[in-house]
Amino acid sequence: MPNASCARPAPAPFVGDAAGGPVPAAPALKVGLVLLDQFTLAAFAGLVDVLRLAGDHGGRSRQIHTAWRVMSVGGAPRRSSAGLSVTDVADLIEPDAFDYVAVCGGNDYLNQNQAPELTDWLRLAARRRVRMLGICTGTFALAQAGVVGSRSVCVHWNVLDAFRARFPQVRAVVDRLFIDEGDLITCAGSTAAIDLGLYLVARHCGRDKAQQAVRHMMLQGIRPARLPQAHFYPDLGDIGDVRVRQAAHFIEQRIDTPPTLDAIARYVGISGRQLERAFRAALGMTPMAFYRRIRLEYARWLLENGPAGITRIALDCGFSDGAHFAREFRAHYGVSPRRYAQQRRRAAAKGETAAELTC
Repeated sequence: MPNASCARPAPAPFVGDAAGGPVPAAPALKVGLVLLDQFTLAAFAGLVDVLRLAGDHGGRSRQIHTAWRVMSVGGAPRRSSAGLSVTDVADLIEPDAFDYVAVCGGNDYLNQNQAPELTDWLRLAARRRVRMLGICTGTFALAQAGVVGSRSVCVHWNVLDAFRARFPQVRAVVDRLFIDEGDLITCAGSTAAIDLGLYLVARHCGRDKAQQAVRHMMLQGIRPARLPQAHFYPDLGDIGDVRVRQAAHFIEQRIDTPPTLDAIARYVGISGRQLERAFRAALGMTPMAFYRRIRLEYARWLLENGPAGITRIALDCGFSDGAHFAREFRAHYGVSPRRYAQQRRRAAAKGETAAELTC
């Protein structure tokens, strides 16, 4: 690819008249999608399908109201993390041909050898004030290019630790589906990319076009950006011992089927006694006490953020039944799960915090 600062020929007009109809020269929303190696298929396909279904009537796929172009460095095919490849890919073109440029990442986020051509192109987009989208771990590429600055970003809960370790100066959060900072929008990936796409369509093409895509995709509605990611994430930021962090992540992933101490120790690669000593030194509790604590925290999170009933929450959190859950919850928080959920619903309109409910 030529140097990003050099002039390039103007891009070819947007096309996409799969049904044979005329295509306006200026769709209301134009998005350039840059695929990274091992990109997440669900996030990329979800975003593109929103644009496709909002762009034409009857799912005919013509780029009338919206337009998109799939690109990569050098126009090389890109293989998704699911093993499927996208081969109809263009080289990077002038970023200001688009209203937004979206960087679609996936499982290659730990690779720090970002192509210089991509870094230059993203910096060019920033200089030209082209709005950027970080899709899934595409936000890693934006941060590595140095175009995030003081803005907050939204990342998937599963990569939060990796992002914070690599970019400690960037404020990264997991308490919402996406964050709009004006000239930079970042989303958690997966189905959150659909919500981001609907948000952009509603902004540029009108809510009727967004609802058109919702109906075609058989969605329940448009989820707001502020909706929490559908996953509980324990705060492990203060744990310095890497063995304890690894064990804590393993326990968190097994909340509904509690692992034995020996299983946790085998996962980390140390003995059970070494693991217990490490936990006591780092957290002042045993691994199993930590498990009991985070499953109660997870249960409280579900009461605050989900519609599931008490029995369903009890089973999802590894309790034997609803009565067992209720006893443990009341002993820890001083209120029954049902009462807590009722208080939470009443407090939501008043803006009270979860801590205030358990005082």
